[in-house]
Amino acid sequence: MELRQLRYFVTLAEELHFGRAAAREHIVQSALSQQVQRLERELGVRLLERSTHHVDLTAAGALFLVEARQILAHVDRAAQVARSAVGASPALRVGIIDSSYDSMPQILHEVQARHPDLVIHQVEVGVPEQYQQLIDGRLDVGIGRAALAPPQIASHLFRRDPLGVLVPPGHRFADLKAVPVAALAQEPLLLAEEAQAPEFNQFTVEMCRAAGFTPTVYEGTVESIRAAADLVAQARCLYCVPSSCIAALPGTIWRPLTEPVSFYPWSVLWRASEDSDHVAAIVGCARTMSQRLGWLAATDQTTAGREDR
Repeated sequence: MELRQLRYFVTLAEELHFGRAAAREHIVQSALSQQVQRLERELGVRLLERSTHHVDLTAAGALFLVEARQILAHVDRAAQVARSAVGASPALRVGIIDSSYDSMPQILHEVQARHPDLVIHQVEVGVPEQYQQLIDGRLDVGIGRAALAPPQIASHLFRRDPLGVLVPPGHRFADLKAVPVAALAQEPLLLAEEAQAPEFNQFTVEMCRAAGFTPTVYEGTVESIRAAADLVAQARCLYCVPSSCIAALPGTIWRPLTEPVSFYPWSVLWRASEDSDHVAAIVGCARTMSQRLGWLAATDQTTAGREDR
């Protein structure tokens, strides 16, 4: 069994598509298929169910995927340790949800100023995948709503971010100073891609239901805040979004939501077993920046306090 076979299998298990997996690994599809088949022969176990248009993991494949990810994570960490031993700069992999949000970039800027030798790699990935990559060791730190985090993940709430709604210029909400949540009942609301941000979609839907209605969901979905802003600018839908990204969204108007005021909870995420000084530095910077900028000084503690731990 070779490490490249494990890597090819993990990539294929994530993509469930030979063409996309081969493209990620920069090899031809036939070579990837041959290596995975060879792995199955060596194990004596079928890992995948294949059809003309679909690929699925078998029960054995799903179990093997967990172990394969851990093996690759251990190999990566061993390589990092080896590089550190010969004086290489320390490196940290940090998960971010979307580059439009400003919280983590501000924290990382301060960490970098305090630790100029630290190499920081930012990885744009949704919260559910952040959980998995933190557990596997492929990420060191993440950011997101921690309410649904598994027990292996530790978290620190550092920001309660006022939630608002993006509207196009000329919309009836554009002239308001704030928009009551109940007023959204007559508007098509865009949600994020469910696999990318289920925790944010849940937060939005729960907010609407608490105001007495089930939102009318726009049929399409998006994978980024900028793509959402484009749809809003075309007057096709509205989009609920925290205040921390509005500076990055030209062509739309953001209005805070009221009745009730809602706050989206941002937490730093890391492995509960992690004892890295640099991870501790990011958590510490998040804590001190939160205090300095008043990120937890929410005016409606009833709404904010129940949303995170």
